[in-house]
Amino acid sequence: MTNSFKQLDAILRGDATRVSNLQRGEIPVSARGLVGVVILLGVLYGLCMGSFAVVRATLGDGGANAPHASDAGGQLVAAAVKLPLLFLLTLGVTLPSLYVFNALVGSRLRPRAVIRLLVSMLAVMLAVIASLGPIVAFFGLSTTSYPFMKLLNVAVCAAGGFLALAFLLRTMHRIVLVQDTEDPPAAPPPAPAPAPATTGADADATPTVSTLAAVRHPGERRARSVFTLWLLVFALVGAQMAWVLRPFIGDPQRPFEWLRSRESNFFLDVFQALGQLLGG
Repeated sequence: MTNSFKQLDAILRGDATRVSNLQRGEIPVSARGLVGVVILLGVLYGLCMGSFAVVRATLGDGGANAPHASDAGGQLVAAAVKLPLLFLLTLGVTLPSLYVFNALVGSRLRPRAVIRLLVSMLAVMLAVIASLGPIVAFFGLSTTSYPFMKLLNVAVCAAGGFLALAFLLRTMHRIVLVQDTEDPPAAPPPAPAPAPATTGADADATPTVSTLAAVRHPGERRARSVFTLWLLVFALVGAQMAWVLRPFIGDPQRPFEWLRSRESNFFLDVFQALGQLLGG
């Protein structure tokens, strides 16, 4: 496990996705070891989420809404079990689409390397989320607002998702650079003609640095677009998976349940929680 956390540190620092590694079509990490890290980090954050119910059961809120101690303990265990399960199930559902999207951008990463890339992205996401777990636990100790705790956890997961997106796009940028280096043009480009002096309206036609960069790496913009689209799919699947596996925090006005019946949807519930929070 220590070696797996060292690999996670190498991923966070960018050492595991260096150009020299991508040139061989490999990402030198162990997918199995990183899955163990993902599970452990997920359990830790799940405990932070479930601590809200334990604190309310222990300290109470002066009303009839405080959960029973047995319900709070069950909620703590359920959150610790379901949080890593949420991300692993989302990984399994979206893995085939990542392989297809990877082929669409012309990447030479082998299927095993694609799996490692996805698990690495998941490890980055869980590392960010778990690092914010103590903050979630602190607010669970200092507030009795269930809508606030729901929105706080959504914000934490969104932050982890955005940083995982940055990791994935940075890695794909390096992959595109590697492929551009390995596949030079079939014929050298013709020498540019001397540029005439530009005055007036002609000055607007002068190429900019961003334009030259886009010409130099034509596949980069497509790769970024394709993988941004994939992460949007990943986020939607993850949101719906979280809705299927709820509750994670535990509504103090409802008895403990491992799974709730199908009703409403994730996004409507978030808007309702926001309305309850703003409405007092």
